[in-house]
Amino acid sequence: MFWAGRDPLETVREVKSLGARSGQLGVPGDLDLAGAAAGWRAAIEAEGFALVTVFAAYVGEDYADIPTVERTVGFIPPGFRAEREARTLEVIDFAAAVGVRSFACHIGCVPEDRADGNYTAVRDMVRRICDHAASHGMNFALETGQEPAKVLLEFFEDVARPNLAVNFDPANMILYGSGDPIEALGILGPHVVSVHAKDGDWPNPAVAGSLGVERPLGSGAVGMERFVAKLREIGYKGTLNVEREGTSPEQWRGDVAAAVSLLNSLTQ
Repeated sequence: MFWAGRDPLETVREVKSLGARSGQLGVPGDLDLAGAAAGWRAAIEAEGFALVTVFAAYVGEDYADIPTVERTVGFIPPGFRAEREARTLEVIDFAAAVGVRSFACHIGCVPEDRADGNYTAVRDMVRRICDHAASHGMNFALETGQEPAKVLLEFFEDVARPNLAVNFDPANMILYGSGDPIEALGILGPHVVSVHAKDGDWPNPAVAGSLGVERPLGSGAVGMERFVAKLREIGYKGTLNVEREGTSPEQWRGDVAAAVSLLNSLTQ
């Protein structure tokens, strides 16, 4: 996974130089998308690169710790909903113009109580977004991790839209302490259309509300051999998209190249 903001052709060539043949494009919340789709479409076509998902991030999101995530991330915080729904539709339109058939984002920490006002408001918002994505022949993939797999599955059933899907991130299950990622993949498997290859360690139990720490692929608690084996077991046929956040550009390039090498060794 890589981010928009620089020249599209230069960005795609850099990602390809690390060994990747496909990927996912992140769109910062403050990035002006007017006229941007043509450049990205030209770049991926020129380089023969498969862009499988466009991700949206939003202005005001903060991942410092779990309470901060609950207050600022995705669609759960009421004060951000209208602005973020409008931005989401804009990013979906951008993705469709680029020729990508999957949109994804974090919607925030879904409440377990279906009677919670935040739950019903976000459910209805996700339904509207699904319907807009469907008008472009696209799916809407929810990122995993901020709630247990069973809670997310119940939310899926309640939204009741055929184009709602999952972008499965095993490390997020660990970073948020929300469940074993291999077990969660078994629960959510039928809905998984894309995958993040990311690793990390569990939160410090002595620090309430803390998040775990992301690690280079293969050095955290996910267990990539088990993860890849589980993907085979559920019949997953999509791409493995390396995600590495919170590093310098130099470390990012080194970690992504090493992750691509590791995944090649596990999938041959």
